[in-house]
Amino acid sequence: MQDWLERRVAQVSIHGDPPVYEPATFPWAAEIEAEWRLVRAELDQVMRYRDQIPSFHEILKEAQTITTDDQWKTFFLAGIGMDCRENARRCPETMRLLGKIPGMTTAFFSILAPHKHIPAHRGAFNGVLRFHLGLLVPEPREKVRIRIGNDIHHWSEGKSLIFDDTFNHEVWNDTDSYRVVLFVDFARPLRQPFHRINTAFLGMASLAPFLREAGNKQKKWEKKFWNGTQASG
Repeated sequence: MQDWLERRVAQVSIHGDPPVYEPATFPWAAEIEAEWRLVRAELDQVMRYRDQIPSFHEILKEAQTITTDDQWKTFFLAGIGMDCRENARRCPETMRLLGKIPGMTTAFFSILAPHKHIPAHRGAFNGVLRFHLGLLVPEPREKVRIRIGNDIHHWSEGKSLIFDDTFNHEVWNDTDSYRVVLFVDFARPLRQPFHRINTAFLGMASLAPFLREAGNKQKKWEKKFWNGTQASG
């Protein structure tokens, strides 16, 4: 059933079905790139608390299939079924720019520790596309890479990488520094009426038990962390 559904989505995709898209395909990408330093400035403040930020699998237990250590941190700003208002309140410029992305469903700072490897995997559904905005990309750049399908890609600070994460992909940070991107999922543009159907389907995902669980974990972490930070301040 999923194979049939994904083939159908690919057939009605407005921008075709490549593994990786030219950023110019989505005009909002250039608008975000133009103000990327505002996002970087907010990330710099977040990175002060890097060690206390939860690992991806601590929020979304399904991520345990690809990571179980504390080397991939996620500072959530938005997510299906998630209340991230405390994090979001501290990143107003980032949230303003995220508002330019039609159909944005998920957004977080994806923080990879030095020498972290994320093994080959694929996304759950091609009704969304993925946007990475390079924020902190260490040198040498060729040692910080992502394989999407059969091709290797590299991030650059202030530049976009947009791809379909249902193509098999794998990530390496073979440097001694942290790599951070603004990680965003957004509804894939489809011809009507399929776009409306897809949007409704993505909205219903908030009812999924695993996403409700993730939302509860995120809200609990935010409340404990920010209350503690205010108390210590």
